[in-house]
Amino acid sequence: MSLLPILISSFCTSLGAFPVLLIKNLSHKGKDITLAYTAGIMVAASAYGLIPSAIILSNISTLVVGILIGTFVLTFIEILIPHTDLDHSKQPVGHAHVMLFMIAMSIHNFPEGLSVGISNVSSDLDLGPLVAFAIGLQNIPEGFLVALFLITQGISRMKAIFLSTVTGLIELCAGILGHFFGELFQYIIPYGLAFAAGSMLFVVYKELIPESHGDGHERAATITFIFGFITMIYLTEFFR
Repeated sequence: MSLLPILISSFCTSLGAFPVLLIKNLSHKGKDITLAYTAGIMVAASAYGLIPSAIILSNISTLVVGILIGTFVLTFIEILIPHTDLDHSKQPVGHAHVMLFMIAMSIHNFPEGLSVGISNVSSDLDLGPLVAFAIGLQNIPEGFLVALFLITQGISRMKAIFLSTVTGLIELCAGILGHFFGELFQYIIPYGLAFAAGSMLFVVYKELIPESHGDGHERAATITFIFGFITMIYLTEFFR
């Protein structure tokens, strides 16, 4: 099997980061609604893509275990790394908070890449392209989210794109690992998908929703979140 689906899926993270070059003088309200929109996309990717795929490939018990492992891993990381809580100000929240966010996104990218790689060599010929497409599609807004979050914390646009690309490279490495050792790790696919969903939901609820609320823009952020959710569902159905 070709490594092309793995490469394309991982590259989508970098692709999604580049639009931040077009953002100039983003207002606080603009930042809030953009984060909320991306959060909606990520929730839909979990609820409408990753979670159903995990159930199809296994069962509800596997799904629950994978989601809980993803949640507990990120909770442990948050406890392990001291960070500053969000204060809903226009000032950067601190390097430790940015580090937590980057580690969280990188860790959740690893099982995603592993799932793409393993499914790429699966005996089910339809599984590889389906998983690669689902994860690649949600990688685009995810890459934008990472880059956007970084520039709102005072990091330059080019460095934000670079760091966003790094998270995609982690997924690429995991995908290659899964590709070459797929037969040994076939049973991990549903756990990896569920883990990715759990860690993504953690990031959305712990980081993105609080960041997009608390500054008087709650209603606009909520409506934008719903539009983001609908967008991801529509795109998934359109390209399925």
